[in-house]
Amino acid sequence: MSKRLFATTLAFLVTGSLAFAQAPAKPETKAEAKTETKADAKAEKAPRLTIVEPVKDYGTVPKGDKLDWAFVVKNTGDADLQIISAKPGCGCTVADFDKVVKPGETGKVTAHVDTTAFAGPIAKTVTLETNDPSTPTAQLTLHAIVKPYVEAYPAGFVRFNMLQGDTDSQSVTLYSEEDEPFQIVKVESPVDWIKVDYKKIDDTTQLAQGVGKQGQTQYKFNLSVGGPDAKIGPIAEKVRIVTNSKHQPEYSVSVSGVIRPTYRVEPSNGVNFGEVAPSDTAATRAVMLHSNNLKTPEVFMVTKAESSTPFVTTAIKPGANKGDYEVTLQIAKDAKPGDVDGTVKIFTSDKVNPVVTVPVKATVKGAAAAVPAKASK
Repeated sequence: MSKRLFATTLAFLVTGSLAFAQAPAKPETKAEAKTETKADAKAEKAPRLTIVEPVKDYGTVPKGDKLDWAFVVKNTGDADLQIISAKPGCGCTVADFDKVVKPGETGKVTAHVDTTAFAGPIAKTVTLETNDPSTPTAQLTLHAIVKPYVEAYPAGFVRFNMLQGDTDSQSVTLYSEEDEPFQIVKVESPVDWIKVDYKKIDDTTQLAQGVGKQGQTQYKFNLSVGGPDAKIGPIAEKVRIVTNSKHQPEYSVSVSGVIRPTYRVEPSNGVNFGEVAPSDTAATRAVMLHSNNLKTPEVFMVTKAESSTPFVTTAIKPGANKGDYEVTLQIAKDAKPGDVDGTVKIFTSDKVNPVVTVPVKATVKGAAAAVPAKASK
């Protein structure tokens, strides 16, 4: 009896499990199916960046040409394409770009390259950053071979390191690759203290060899820099030369370097004693003068020092090195309490700046009051 009951129960359980397993799944509602379809469609929409011509080759161009090219970009996706940035490489400037391109439409990225500073093959790039999930970055490239039709030998620049008041000169030779006879039309100097003269080289032994078209005219340019009008500081100028070259009518010779003062003064902003008594060690200060002439520093001399400041005396002595001098400023022992405000003039042998004026300030303290002696009983 128990065996029969056990078999019947087991058969019922097996039959129920099979029926449950074979039961069809609950059908998806229309609302759920519609929501899924919308989500899938939304997920599929995306912008797609397509560059019509990613590389522009200009071939051979004259040096100095300005290359401008508008790269065409197309959105072949089905959502707005956003150009987040267009980052130029060295020597390339992005003039403008369309920030949003609608699906199926085109936009532009305009790049600009100035070839003045280049020679030979160049490849300038612009890197685009977009919201295209498949191509977040893309590269645009400008190719060209820059040919100088007018050039200078040994280089198109001169550099000077000189003292104020001095004059120095350097020469360059200008040559051409043009077929027509080469001629200089005009020369313009940016400042009066850069003087330029030039002449046609008639002596064939003086021609720069291995440059320019064979048999073409060459010119020697002499650039003189400096004099009393030249200002202290860096030199960054360009001499403009106009020629008859049809490919490169203008050429610039860069003039760079530095003009240094003939001597330096330390401290450069004057002397402030602060609050001192005549007997304090701080009542003595020194002004140092150093020649900047590396070749003949001994030509610089300090001849005298005069104080217009009440109760400040001066003394001069040579420094440890040639061209160095020390001027000692001293608060006089009989200086009265109060503020001191004046100058000390230091006279030198320098022709450009013979006199240096040093501002002097101080507050002289009064003598401490004497403590009265204790009376004896």
